[in-house]
Amino acid sequence: MVDVEDELAALAGAGAVAVVTAMSTELWQSVRGRVADLFRRSGRRRREVATRLDSHAALVESADAPDAVRRALTATWAAELESLLRENPAHRDPLARLVEEVRSALLPTTAPTTHLTQTNTARDSSVLFAVQSGTQPVHMTPSAAPHDPAPGT
Repeated sequence: MVDVEDELAALAGAGAVAVVTAMSTELWQSVRGRVADLFRRSGRRRREVATRLDSHAALVESADAPDAVRRALTATWAAELESLLRENPAHRDPLARLVEEVRSALLPTTAPTTHLTQTNTARDSSVLFAVQSGTQPVHMTPSAAPHDPAPGT
């Protein structure tokens, strides 16, 4: 069972990923404004949050390794957003909508599809164990092990 604390932490983490992923993209100004508004509604100063968002976005944009900077910033924004959600759980829905909008805008509209084909044939009293993705542990006891049929049968 997922408790409210875990749910808030998960949403804050997803929100942080959405925020730092949007930095230095065409979505940034919209995301920046919406995040700053969330903090303003909780009594924090919008300008202060917007300034932090801008400085973090500048770090991402100027970095030689922007993904490394994004990973570092994700923890910071996850903590900020989790604190915001704990102060005012009413921000859950707007943050969840923002996360979904960023995901849908930045993910390809047509995800690549993979077509897998597997053909397995068991013959002559053999035993076949097949798995296409993942693992398939098989534990056989001596009495359950396959045996050769008696000659002439």
